[in-house]
Amino acid sequence: MSLYLVATPLGNLEDLSARARRVLGEAKAVYCEDTRRTRGLMSHLGLSTPLVRYDDRDGRGLEKMRERLRAGDDLALVSDAGTPVLSDPGLKIVSAARADRVPVVSVPGPCAAAAAVAAS
Repeated sequence: MSLYLVATPLGNLEDLSARARRVLGEAKAVYCEDTRRTRGLMSHLGLSTPLVRYDDRDGRGLEKMRERLRAGDDLALVSDAGTPVLSDPGLKIVSAARADRVPVVSVPGPCAAAAAVAAS
């Protein structure tokens, strides 16, 4: 059981790492801000992992997510673009996972700031 925070590309979908693709394919579910947007990424990758909408602002689904983690499911959390928690959502579920002693694993992606500095 782990909660994976998977960074997604800010622009080009090909920037997603092989590790991120593997985690998204192996997770029992992918929690996301907007299932329509994440479905585009998953379709691009050829993955059919179930998508579940999650919004930190209203907290709906937080308890169900915690139950799944405590039951041993590996779950992935993505934001629409960027790194969860830094680019919403995530703070509440990461705090809850830590309180439940569930491992939280960051799966980094390309850093837009580093790419911009390098290109300048």
